[in-house]
Amino acid sequence: MGLIFLVGYMGCGKSTLGRRLARRLGVPFVDTDSRVEEREGASVSDLFRYEGEQRFREIEREVLDASIAEYPSAVISTGGGLPVWGDNMARMNAAGCTVYLRRSAENIAGRLSPYGRRKRPRLQGLNDEELVAFMTRDMASREPFYSRAKLILACDSLPDDELVERIVAHVGR
Repeated sequence: MGLIFLVGYMGCGKSTLGRRLARRLGVPFVDTDSRVEEREGASVSDLFRYEGEQRFREIEREVLDASIAEYPSAVISTGGGLPVWGDNMARMNAAGCTVYLRRSAENIAGRLSPYGRRKRPRLQGLNDEELVAFMTRDMASREPFYSRAKLILACDSLPDDELVERIVAHVGR
């Protein structure tokens, strides 16, 4: 089966869906944000704040490369910005199957808990209207990278079980 990389905007459900998909396929689940935090002993938010985005993206790439080397088969949930930096999207496409979980800004805003907002450095302090406007602009800038995925799923109107089954059918297992 190989590696399956879930890409998409923050809060689109990569980690939640990734765990379900990994269970369904009987393979390990890897969350790059969690691995970055474990490795560095700091939250993504703190790394962004104190080390800067450039250093965070370098660490994120090292975690991506280590995950590719370590797991012959796994579901890997990536940070929302990982596919946009350097050649990460090409790297993932070469190593396995990339799946873009496409959602609207309104859908993602509705999914984010207050904690989900607080833990994401770029969303702190935004009201609901500002949040949707920010995400709409930011998602548009990332779309050219995300859309290089081998499978693109429009997720707004589909339940997680259906999304899992569509990915399973695509990877042929």
